[in-house]
Amino acid sequence: MDCNFFDYLPTSHMASSFFLLLFLSFSLVCSHVSAKHSMTWTYGINYGRIADNLPAPESVVTLLKAAKVNHIRIYDADHGVLTAFNGSGIEIIVGLPNGYLKEMSTGEDRAMNWVKENVQAFLPGTQIQGIAVGNEILGGSDMELWEVLLPAAKNIYGAVYRLGLKEIVQVSSPHSEAVFAISYPPSACIFKPDVVPFMKPILQLFSQIGSPFYINSYLFLAYKNDPQHIDINYALFKDNRGIYDAKTKLHYDNMFEAQVDAAYSALEKAGFNKMEVIVSETSWASRGDPDEAGATVKNARTYNRHLRKRLTKKKGTPLRPKIPVRAYVFAFLDQPLRETLVKPDGSIAYDIGFTGLVPSSAPPPSFKDIAAQGWLIWSYSLLFMACSVVLQQGLGL
Repeated sequence: MDCNFFDYLPTSHMASSFFLLLFLSFSLVCSHVSAKHSMTWTYGINYGRIADNLPAPESVVTLLKAAKVNHIRIYDADHGVLTAFNGSGIEIIVGLPNGYLKEMSTGEDRAMNWVKENVQAFLPGTQIQGIAVGNEILGGSDMELWEVLLPAAKNIYGAVYRLGLKEIVQVSSPHSEAVFAISYPPSACIFKPDVVPFMKPILQLFSQIGSPFYINSYLFLAYKNDPQHIDINYALFKDNRGIYDAKTKLHYDNMFEAQVDAAYSALEKAGFNKMEVIVSETSWASRGDPDEAGATVKNARTYNRHLRKRLTKKKGTPLRPKIPVRAYVFAFLDQPLRETLVKPDGSIAYDIGFTGLVPSSAPPPSFKDIAAQGWLIWSYSLLFMACSVVLQQGLGL
């Protein structure tokens, strides 16, 4: 008997069942993604807004979805941005800017008002999953901010706790590499003596509430400051001899993993060996001043492309092989023609594997076209899955 695929499609009396299956398939996929999303992500992006002619936040949502980016950090709690991300399914870490730390440290009521207005008011539609209290405070030049970081973080977490959001919203604070006295080899890394009295109480708080250690890791800066002794191939994930850490007997073939493990080593020496390290910022400059060695489009493309490939493998580091490395790349839209991944017109600055976006050499698409393309692929996937269910039932599988 001749038969083809269409013989297994629903007949008229089965049509309602077919569309019911399609709807159920959609619901099942959405719930599965929502439940598992936070557990499996490794690649995120910083959504910076310090540039001219930036697209509207609604357009940025479209671009991020096209690029299949589901985790972002922003550096404030801009209401226009948070409103635009309502219903997007993209998880966001909002930032409490450095300029607010003194105010937040003086009273729990001010922290409560800030969390209510900038976090709770947008939940659950906008998936805010974290608050970054300040950015690169310890190791910086403003000692006043060193003093107020801990009480500000405590008050923000206190507000999150009293509002019943502690299982949803994580409180943290990103640090720069300036908190370390030494980071080579990785096993030798320690916090600076003057940082320790401020860092330990912060780590104790974050350990108690289950927050990770966030570090901003810019390998470009490390290479720029010492190009004579750092192999650029080691910094760019290219073939190289790597380094050998004699204490741990571990070999590193890229600088990114070495810096992550350096942070783990510093935490271990401080008594926090179970705390996870997440890279909150990393990138490579595509252009710079004459004295900024290695700042080229080619190197930026190489670094970000290899980093993305490495993160999508969801592997750990030599020192922590069972903990997948997570990182937020800087930046989706920011620092025009320097560290940005996407241009304001929606085209990519350079190709690092974002299949849903177009290169800058191609005619820039409209944001409507990008959104339609993403929805078409999603619809076909759902239709295929629903048809597969019906086909299996028809065959008795």
